[in-house]
Amino acid sequence: MILVGLTGGIASGKSTASGIFKKLGAYIIDADILAREVVEPLKPAWRDIVKNFGKEILNNDNSINRRKLAEIVFNNKNKRELLNSIVHPRVFKRAREMEKEIAKKDPKAVIIFDAALLIESGYYKKMDKNIVVYADEDVQVKRLIKRDGLTKDEAEKRIKSQMPLREKVRFADYIIDGNKVLNMVKKQAKAVIEILREKAIKSIK
Repeated sequence: MILVGLTGGIASGKSTASGIFKKLGAYIIDADILAREVVEPLKPAWRDIVKNFGKEILNNDNSINRRKLAEIVFNNKNKRELLNSIVHPRVFKRAREMEKEIAKKDPKAVIIFDAALLIESGYYKKMDKNIVVYADEDVQVKRLIKRDGLTKDEAEKRIKSQMPLREKVRFADYIIDGNKVLNMVKKQAKAVIEILREKAIKSIK
């Protein structure tokens, strides 16, 4: 088994790469999905978030309005760090449980932990290898405007709230160029996963 971190920046193409790796047979643990699960109504993380951010960030069904919460934390570094301190430990705990379940079922597994804040959280250190999906900032801006209907200023603000991708690539064992067209991204992903499969097989010998 080999445990691989996958990260990037907003609108860099990380989710596209993750989907390709899944089709190629990798097991995907999606931190964003886990983050949604741990903050479901009345769970401990949900209680902590409501306590610190107020009931104003709730929908009518008591679920957290992610857009409202995002607006708060994108504009306030301290609140962003507070939210991360509530959510991240619970996400990582669940991820570790899933890693063990997969490894038990498939000792040759290539497990990819897909997480936007993999490097910022320090969790990349627990990975055997790390992949960073890189895209130029102007490409990220164009994608955000098209995908999320943001203005150019809003898109740039979101990108600047994250660790620059040029810094993230320093932590990468493998880099996928998210600027490329889909077929090129698929070729890059296939080349990487073939290497990872070999390493996963060697790990059980």
